[in-house]
Amino acid sequence: MTQAIDAGAEWLEADGLGGFASGTVGGVRTRRYHGLLLTATNPPTGRMMLVNGFDAWIETPDGTFPLSSQQYAPGVIHPDNGHDPESFTTEPWPTWVFRLKDGTPVQQEIFVRHGSPLVAVSWRLLELRAGITLCVRAFLSGRDYHALHHENSSLRFAPQQRDGCLFWQTYDGVPEIVSCSNAEYRHEPYWYRNFHYSEEQRRGLDCVEDLAAPGVLRFELSAGEAAWLVGAGPEGQQAIPNAPDAVRSLATLRSAERKRRARFPSPLHRAADAYLVKRGDGKTIVAGYPWFTDWGRDTFIALRGLCLATGRFDDARSILLEWSGAVSEGMLPNRFPDHGEAPEYNAVDASLWYIVAVHEYLAAVDDGKCRVPRDDRKRLENAVQAILTGYASGTRFGIRCADDGLLAAGQPGVQLTWMDAKVGDWVVTPRIGKPVEVQALWLNALWSARHLSDHWAELFVRGRDSFRSRFWSDAGCLYDVVDCDHRPGKADPRFRPNQIFAVGGLPIALIENDRARKIVDAVEQRLWTPLGLRSLAPDDPEYAPHYRDGVHERDGAYHQGTVWPWLIGPFVEAWLRVRGDTPEARREARARFVAPLMDQPNQAGLGHVSEVADGAPPHAPGGCPFQAWSLSELLRLEHVVLADRPATGARRLSRAMAETAAAPQPKGRHV
Repeated sequence: MTQAIDAGAEWLEADGLGGFASGTVGGVRTRRYHGLLLTATNPPTGRMMLVNGFDAWIETPDGTFPLSSQQYAPGVIHPDNGHDPESFTTEPWPTWVFRLKDGTPVQQEIFVRHGSPLVAVSWRLLELRAGITLCVRAFLSGRDYHALHHENSSLRFAPQQRDGCLFWQTYDGVPEIVSCSNAEYRHEPYWYRNFHYSEEQRRGLDCVEDLAAPGVLRFELSAGEAAWLVGAGPEGQQAIPNAPDAVRSLATLRSAERKRRARFPSPLHRAADAYLVKRGDGKTIVAGYPWFTDWGRDTFIALRGLCLATGRFDDARSILLEWSGAVSEGMLPNRFPDHGEAPEYNAVDASLWYIVAVHEYLAAVDDGKCRVPRDDRKRLENAVQAILTGYASGTRFGIRCADDGLLAAGQPGVQLTWMDAKVGDWVVTPRIGKPVEVQALWLNALWSARHLSDHWAELFVRGRDSFRSRFWSDAGCLYDVVDCDHRPGKADPRFRPNQIFAVGGLPIALIENDRARKIVDAVEQRLWTPLGLRSLAPDDPEYAPHYRDGVHERDGAYHQGTVWPWLIGPFVEAWLRVRGDTPEARREARARFVAPLMDQPNQAGLGHVSEVADGAPPHAPGGCPFQAWSLSELLRLEHVVLADRPATGARRLSRAMAETAAAPQPKGRHV
């Protein structure tokens, strides 16, 4: 199906290893991350930009016509092809139709081979015409994907030729670029200077770079389809099935990829697959494209929708097992740095989200949906025990179980919750003390592990009772933090969405009946937007209506009113719980809350959902255009929360847990 989409909207093709190709519908690269071949040298980290893009033009008897455009400083478009594509679609992969000024129609396709650092690009005439030649000039670098590249004397322009392909290694230590095509190559080495990236400028970052253009590929388009396969390193070369026959290789790759993609039940499910990538011998989840890798908190939140809700239980087990060995002093890392440095253990909630994900995975096992080897179950339960033991006895950053059974956390200068923006030494929302959603996670974790130890059952009851008595505010909602700055009795009354987790989004609800209804109604009235929940109520003096401008301004607004689409899942689940989760309520929720957000995949990051949006209308999407947990919560809503079927599986389990949570747990021995 062809989409009529703004030329600045972005497309993404991911390889399942953490590498990707991305760009805009109009073809102008507006980010440093836009490129044809970006590979993960240590999946999913160590990403390097190898082929940043290309110029393409058509030579005909009537003249020369550009297919592509570039933007150069100070904002000059060249060559200006004079028009946007006649049509564009992401189905089954990015496909453009260009109609030249002389009426010649040309189709361009780009797709990535799943599981290999290999990109296939093709062009063909949609009407047979004589004397048509396609020319393509690739732009190369060989840089870290966060960096920018500049003219220098060290880059190697000259390719090697072997096995019918061209090979460039721009710098020592950089993966070799392999190019296989049915074109004639003409070596014309040039530096193209001052490419300008408007999105980088808008974000207050460096925005100009130089790229190397080693030569031109000339395809006789009138003779048939132009095929260009571009890969990284030996893995990229090995993924070409019939080198040096590029046309035959393209046909084989296209057929296999089309069949693979057709197996997904919807484009949304296929988009979800982009975030599931290799890490070591197992798997993990990339938090978002183009600049995130795998983050602990994001991984465990997104796993529930990307894997558990969609029945990808083997992937869920692989991810959970891969992370199980990373527990340190009760904590899981929130981030693995790109270049192999020590993991960053700076999240209080990541480990608790892990326990929730393990619980829901094992619940699916017990519900007969999948099977788990006994040793794997033991590894997962040991990780859960290690986390709870570490948290209960005390670990980094003041994380410890207090006498009231709640979890205290935080120290000056450190951001530990999901509201984690920090600019220099400025922690924007420190939330030191006992944050509300951390307590909801802590108590859900204790409840889910009650069968492992009577101690966790007793601690759950104590903490639940403290939560219900200490977090309720006379304003008819929950405090965001109690015992702020570890000062007993000091509470933060700012109205934020974190309180929704006491009613929805987790296996058990901690607040019920009239109070739960008041919380949900207040959140809907003050925080809900068509793209998710605001992170701060608009009547707060610190409310920031827009997420834009430079790093300081954006990070300062990140959790001060900016909308987060991923919060729609917990909100809708809470909204349904307080209305009895009836079929009528589900239909209303789908129409009121989910339908507006389902239009988001046709906006900023095509086929995906953005990281954030402005708090003020029209709620322009922003941040990372391809965000895992945003997409994940739509899938969890579709398959679990809003599923129009009898109360079986995950929803039946959720209801049973909500009922059981209200009952006291038996006391017994401590461990």
